[in-house]
Amino acid sequence: MKLTKKLLLPTLLAINLVSCSTIKIGTSPLPIANVDSLPSKETDLTEVQLQRWSHLDILRDTIPGMSVDRAYEEILKDKKTPKKIIVAVIDSGVDINHEDLKDQIWANPKEIAANGIDDDKNGYIDDIHGWNFLGKSTLANFEFIRFLRRGDDRTEEYKKALAKREETKNNMEYQLAMFRSILRLENHDKLMEYLGIKDYTLEDLDKIPSTAPQDIQDAKEIMYNTLQTTSSKAINSSMDMINNTLNYKLNIDFDNRKLLVGDNPSDINDKYYGNNDVLGNIEHAKHGTHVAGIIAQKRNNNLGGDGIASEVVEIMPIRAVPDGDEYDKDIALAIRYAADNGAKIINGSFGKYYDENSQWVIDAILYAEKKDVLIVIGAGNDGLDLDSNGGINHYPNDRINNGPEISSNVLMVGALKPEFSKDLVASFSNFGQYDLDIFAPGVQIYSSTPSNTYEKLDGTSMAAPNATGVAALIRAYYPKLNASEVKRILMDSGVSVNKEVKMGDKKERNFSEASKSGKMINAYNALLMAQKCSKN
Repeated sequence: MKLTKKLLLPTLLAINLVSCSTIKIGTSPLPIANVDSLPSKETDLTEVQLQRWSHLDILRDTIPGMSVDRAYEEILKDKKTPKKIIVAVIDSGVDINHEDLKDQIWANPKEIAANGIDDDKNGYIDDIHGWNFLGKSTLANFEFIRFLRRGDDRTEEYKKALAKREETKNNMEYQLAMFRSILRLENHDKLMEYLGIKDYTLEDLDKIPSTAPQDIQDAKEIMYNTLQTTSSKAINSSMDMINNTLNYKLNIDFDNRKLLVGDNPSDINDKYYGNNDVLGNIEHAKHGTHVAGIIAQKRNNNLGGDGIASEVVEIMPIRAVPDGDEYDKDIALAIRYAADNGAKIINGSFGKYYDENSQWVIDAILYAEKKDVLIVIGAGNDGLDLDSNGGINHYPNDRINNGPEISSNVLMVGALKPEFSKDLVASFSNFGQYDLDIFAPGVQIYSSTPSNTYEKLDGTSMAAPNATGVAALIRAYYPKLNASEVKRILMDSGVSVNKEVKMGDKKERNFSEASKSGKMINAYNALLMAQKCSKN
């Protein structure tokens, strides 16, 4: 891949701060270079570089990464490796036996494995590596479907939710029809049945003998051309997403919570449910395993990608995010579980636009703030201006009904592409100056997936753990800094970009208007600032 970009670059200099209390959101002690004084550069990226572009440096590599490599080489190189900190990943599940993650998984020191006893008396039996608040459940409705199920059809909110359901249903049915028409999926179905495998490759097609039935030969030729630009696995993944959306997420009659989880999701005092299987369904654990890897994949081991903070973190997996919208109760209890069991950072790569009991989550955020826990949240993947129409609520959030922030420990992150151009902000990324704090890499992020595999994925789900990894470096190497200070350091030390960029609504705005800080996270800057802050 060849990237051509005109750069607006900061001069990354030492930072002079009197104390942490002098840091104010929106201000930066870093001088910014003039774009007109800098040359245009062309950089050929190898596949290896693409697989770790978020670690690259905007000055040295001309890529809008987070300068992670430079931070290790120039700031952390001679420092003693600090005591590890616990980072909770509230997600779909994590493959804790993955070759690139297994050594970075948290183990509960107060619990004895598999003895069937709640040794630490926290209410969760044998929670050796975390907890699973979903039990055996994987699929769930969208929250607006649950709203319809419990709602009053006379209200405007009900009518809006009903319209949202019809819009989403029509969109999914259109995508399904286009998929079948363009890809001629009847041939895909024939080949899966003939080969006896779901995710076949070009090599598998080459093994089909000339004596195979003619319809198989025809299907082979058609799908051989198709697989030049995509994969059987990607086709199946897209089909599963569409079918799950139509059959379960949008289905008002589908509700397996009581059967597979066993709790009352409307009772926050019904706390002790689920089990200690933090993996859950291995296919469903892809998202959580990928998120965990961005933070904690072992660096420089010639396996997969590199984690931002593998040497200084232990990942605490908490399974609470289904294929569908999360329940507020699960998220609230997951945050409390992480805070009570020593997590210093929580990564939340999930979100929705309807709520049932968002106050429970707000209460949990405030509880985590008292426990000095930083919470990093993905901003959402709908390309929305969260400031429009008086403010769009994206949950979880640390604001109530678009009021002022009620906590100082929540960082919301948008997604960047590996291009320093008008396309810098990912087209899917939400944006806005009230809720969204800062941007981080979130496109083509290479990380671990279940069963010792690796993939590139896109989303603010990937941007959040990139930010979490940088926050983990600060919290590990400079433990005197509290969660609020780490949040402010990440925002204040980011790289400012005085450049017109396209947002999700296709309009061009200055990047400074895309978030509260107007910046993108930079590990090198952040560690310089943390060093000064911690000394003072």
